Amino acid sequence: MTPPPAADTLTSNHPEKVQMLVLETDETHPDTQKETGSFGDVLGQLLKRAGNEHEPSLGIETEMQYVVEPQGGAVPTLEEIGDDIHAVLITGSCWDAHGDDPWIHKLMQLIRDVWTKRPDIRFSGICFGHQIICRALGASVKPEEASEWELSHTPVYLTNIGRKLFKLPETEKKIHLHQMHLDHVVDPPSPDTTDLLPKGTEVHVWGTTDHTGVQGVYIHKRLFTTQGHMEFDEDHVRRQLEMRVESGSVSKEDADEAAESAHMMHDGLLVAKAVLRFFHGDDDIYQ
Repeated sequence: MTPPPAADTLTSNHPEKVQMLVLETDETHPDTQKETGSFGDVLGQLLKRAGNEHEPSLGIETEMQYVVEPQGGAVPTLEEIGDDIHAVLITGSCWDAHGDDPWIHKLMQLIRDVWTKRPDIRFSGICFGHQIICRALGASVKPEEASEWELSHTPVYLTNIGRKLFKLPETEKKIHLHQMHLDHVVDPPSPDTTDLLPKGTEVHVWGTTDHTGVQGVYIHKRLFTTQGHMEFDEDHVRRQLEMRVESGSVSKEDADEAAESAHMMHDGLLVAKAVLRFFHGDDDIYQ
């Protein structure tokens, strides 16, 4: 069996490192592609920076696979995921995580297969990735009822587990992330809605916003997702808004308003550090 081609591999010289597979579910803006590469490249570099600031320094090796089959990608099978992979991260996308496209169902089946047969692998997902993992684990994903997008720089209010994951004191009530979504996870996964989660599994929501009640999900040693985009910078936000306007999914008025906060400082690196610690097992004490 010949595995589907990976987009690239970013290697690390650190003796201790996390081996991460990024399943890319969209392409970056053409200008971003020229400057910094694909979503896997952008995330790999962000997590590399997080690893450099880890104590002690921690490497990350990133393998990338584009999975949107209508656009030439390929969803890998369970057997095509190497034994050395520690973590799977699924990117954001312009596709609907609640959709019934064949490749989306294929991706959900892969998530379920890895979840049940590779308990050594930890999952993370961003925006679409967060939604599709939660859907594969029995949660419902829908567009926001009033068709209102959550865009650009947004405060995310933390729960107790959120403050622990981000190593923040109790006095810190929120972080800020860039958002770019209409769809949302209605309720987090639960043992009551799927047999993939044993009875008694604690499923934590680590943050909420005024728009979205489930901004991220944490399951001990298995899952740490985020609705917000830790990888976005100002250029990325503006370009994604431009693409949404061109596709007709976001009005120019809403995009212009959102772009006004694109320059603001956000906590993407803080989230990246937390995700890397989760992948590495640093925070396994959090139940």
